[in-house]
Amino acid sequence: MTRTHATAFAALAAAAGSTVLAALALALPAQAAPPKLNGTVGPGFTITLKQGLKNVTTIRRGTYTLVVSDRSDDHNFHLVGRGVNVKTGVEATGKRTFRITLKPGRYTIVCDPHDDSMRRTFRVS
Repeated sequence: MTRTHATAFAALAAAAGSTVLAALALALPAQAAPPKLNGTVGPGFTITLKQGLKNVTTIRRGTYTLVVSDRSDDHNFHLVGRGVNVKTGVEATGKRTFRITLKPGRYTIVCDPHDDSMRRTFRVS
């Protein structure tokens, strides 16, 4: 095989490989985004966890995107449970996003400085 033929063969092989990879990429299903949970703390002495418009009391196990809106520099949002321990800062405000995996068991959302009055629990099945 001459050098020109070898170069042409290599280019043809690379093009064919690219075509196969592109076809595979199109054939594979896209991964769906994890379901979204919305946590809110403040203003005032409120702390909530919702999926859509519904307060979470029981939820299925799995991976979720938790978006927390911290609306008060007097509070924080702290989610703790089996393998999960995420929180916002007490003096921080704004939005924070966490990727969490919930396993069966009991979980608590709490404002650490006001844990006697700002506490909710939910179950994961």
